[in-house]
Amino acid sequence: MFKRAIGTAALAIGGVILFKQLNKKQSLTDLASIAESIDVNVPLSTAYNQWTQFEEFPRFMKSVRQIRQLDDKHLSWRATVGGKEKEWTVEITEQTPDTRIAWHSTSGVRNAGVVTFHKIADNKTRVMLQMDYQPEGVAEKIGDQVGTVRMETRANLKSFKELLEQRGTETGAWRGTVSKTEAHQPTPAR
Repeated sequence: MFKRAIGTAALAIGGVILFKQLNKKQSLTDLASIAESIDVNVPLSTAYNQWTQFEEFPRFMKSVRQIRQLDDKHLSWRATVGGKEKEWTVEITEQTPDTRIAWHSTSGVRNAGVVTFHKIADNKTRVMLQMDYQPEGVAEKIGDQVGTVRMETRANLKSFKELLEQRGTETGAWRGTVSKTEAHQPTPAR
């Protein structure tokens, strides 16, 4: 009985410590990070072109409800995060055809990241996603600690792969570039 009481007390103290840690205000350096990749059996330009179709993300991203492209550099996101519907705006800070797309949020849910595209073979592309984000509230912080975001990211990449491999072609493309200073008009596709 004494051992059970000590075990229960230790568990309660551990819970209090965890709760306090999860409720601390996060600083700019307290962002969580993930990095995932997947090989997709399509040419590099096909994988890149499909990724530029941001409004179609809900087709392969389970928690994303809607994305509206506001202009060449800005997107409005609506998604379920930690069981709650949230909205935020994203600015694309860099976009180079067939190479990379980088972004950061400008309002709402704090996140930033980059997706890069790597030719493995003529019909095989590695899509690599790196993202920093800031979990808010206890539920999101616990979800982050148990790997919920990582698992969902893996599932989203797998769904992207399946969608694209089943179709065999992209649904559209934007071949323009975005640099930190301005957006450039698309160059003709070759």
